[in-house]
Amino acid sequence: MAMSNDSNSLMNTEALASLTAAKVAIIYTEWNDSIVSKLMDGCTRILEEFGAVVTSKTVVPGAFELPYATKKVWEHYQGKAEQPEAIIVFGAVIRGGTPHFDYVSKAVTDGILQLNINLPIPVIFGVLTLDNEPQAWERLGGEHGHKGEEAAIAALKMIQVSRGLQ
Repeated sequence: MAMSNDSNSLMNTEALASLTAAKVAIIYTEWNDSIVSKLMDGCTRILEEFGAVVTSKTVVPGAFELPYATKKVWEHYQGKAEQPEAIIVFGAVIRGGTPHFDYVSKAVTDGILQLNINLPIPVIFGVLTLDNEPQAWERLGGEHGHKGEEAAIAALKMIQVSRGLQ
């Protein structure tokens, strides 16, 4: 199991001091909303700290719908003032007694991967795939860090990378 302290460089935000007016869209699920809302809280804290603008927030029923909504958000805002420089997707899939968890987790992961290859902006994977609910709280400020904050930092760093390669 990866520990937050295994990735100290991810949490180093010194390089982001020069980043200004980053634009981020967020897509999140209604399913497991008590967990997802905490992911969103952490993400929003970091984005505000670095002066980023959340250009849109879109809610979808569940994790399976995240790739479709991501594509539609990009298409809708492309070329407009609200065009995001990165999209962060949040959800939580908790293992149950059927193989449904495996199918949904793989579909969402594969869908986000395809979007990262095909869209001209990064899509940050903020979907927790968990065996049980206590694991979520370990990743929302517990021993495994705060995955919402980490997703925001990853988005900002990728925006900086993208800007540097233009």
